[in-house]
Amino acid sequence: MVNDDLGHAVGEDARADEVERLRGMVRALEDRVQQLDRLAHQDSLIDLPNRRGFMRQLERFIDRVRRYGDQAAMLFVDLDGLKAINDKLGHAAGDEALIRVADLLAAGVRKSDFVARLGGDEFGILLERSDERMAVETSERLARKISACEFSYDGQMLRLGVAIGVGVIHSDDTAASIMTRADKAMYEAKSAA
Repeated sequence: MVNDDLGHAVGEDARADEVERLRGMVRALEDRVQQLDRLAHQDSLIDLPNRRGFMRQLERFIDRVRRYGDQAAMLFVDLDGLKAINDKLGHAAGDEALIRVADLLAAGVRKSDFVARLGGDEFGILLERSDERMAVETSERLARKISACEFSYDGQMLRLGVAIGVGVIHSDDTAASIMTRADKAMYEAKSAA
């Protein structure tokens, strides 16, 4: 009887240890999944989400517009002059300019808004609770900030131009339709400049 109790207690201790070990493994795997998710949705150069992260957030904005009747808009930001900086001073200078623009964009919108690098010299901004007038005002303010900013790299002053397209998010939009509309508006703004 003593042996049975002792064997039973040892067996329970071993099972408890195994359960705790497995829980630790699950926690480690969950942490790794979160880390991989961040890497998949984060830009590798700039401390902003990438296109994949932007698209995920855009779907959420569209869903809120559809479900709750919220107002929202997208800004499609395209920098002019980055290729010339890269060609003249190298990619390190271009990277520095991108980082500075990302900082200007993030500082120039509300905390509830969402800024991401879509790729190359393009950024996307999602404006929460924003109608067309507010979105246009925000885009004009951001364009003035970027155009007025002089970037310095290795003692050389760098200037960038910008074109920003505005697309109001409608309840029947898809991510592709709003991206296309904002991209088209950006090209119209670029042509008008």
